[in-house]
Amino acid sequence: MSVDDVVKSSWADEVEEVEGGNLPPTVEKSDGNSKTITEYSLNEDGKKVKVTSHYRIEKHRVARTIAERKTWRKYGLSKNDKPGPNPATTITAEDVFMHFLSNKEEEQNEQEDIKKKLIDSQKGQVKCRLCKEDHWTKQCPYKDKLEPLRSSLLGEEKAEEEPPQPGGGPPVDKSKIGGGTQGKYVPPSMRDGGSKKGESMMSARGRDETATVRVTNLSENTREQDLQDLFRPFGDISRIFLAKDKNTGQSKGFAFINFKRREDAAKAIQVLNGYGYDHLILSVEWAKPSGTQ
Repeated sequence: MSVDDVVKSSWADEVEEVEGGNLPPTVEKSDGNSKTITEYSLNEDGKKVKVTSHYRIEKHRVARTIAERKTWRKYGLSKNDKPGPNPATTITAEDVFMHFLSNKEEEQNEQEDIKKKLIDSQKGQVKCRLCKEDHWTKQCPYKDKLEPLRSSLLGEEKAEEEPPQPGGGPPVDKSKIGGGTQGKYVPPSMRDGGSKKGESMMSARGRDETATVRVTNLSENTREQDLQDLFRPFGDISRIFLAKDKNTGQSKGFAFINFKRREDAAKAIQVLNGYGYDHLILSVEWAKPSGTQ
């Protein structure tokens, strides 16, 4: 038989003929930016299968911590593996980003619970004078119907009995104090005696405005007792007025000090003007008389 008559069998047939034969090792070839991996395995029928995988090598810039983590030594069954993922134990796929989705019904229930707590906390704080419900009288939905009825029922009846006057005179009619009909607002200028000028409180007390000094650039933490301790060494003080914020109660930064003598006020201006107090430089000057611009 000549050499040409010998029929060479394929590698798959050779594996079938030799039972229990070992599979060839995995072959990996790199060529520039590409890599080819050839693997051998047995299928369900027990036949040897050759699998060739082609990879394209790409370089990406990552954070330093990620790059350092890739250089760590492997352990366990992958202790002798080369750097990078092992196709035998690792499946590479696209990055999957996690999206946290919340249930809309739960959010609505939480918002409703918050609104209910706010409504419950405000109950009892506000009472309507007309329907006695928990809302302002101005926002009452029955205002147009109940207001005329309430006015007609009250009429000229008094809500309270007027106490007797000290001199034994008749009780004062409150409806005449406003200078108009009951229930309507009358400006002060149109009330009885509105054209008369009242006496100034300052002049009634006999306070000497020429002995008043004005202090500015005060800190928010300043109190009247602080000003009392600061200006008391210069003379007797009749009154201290510290401007404060209505909501917070903190100082607005200025105050007025009334001395009994003008000489004491002049001495305080001379010493304390430009004086450093509570990390600020005070400005002390004569206060302008009331009525001047």
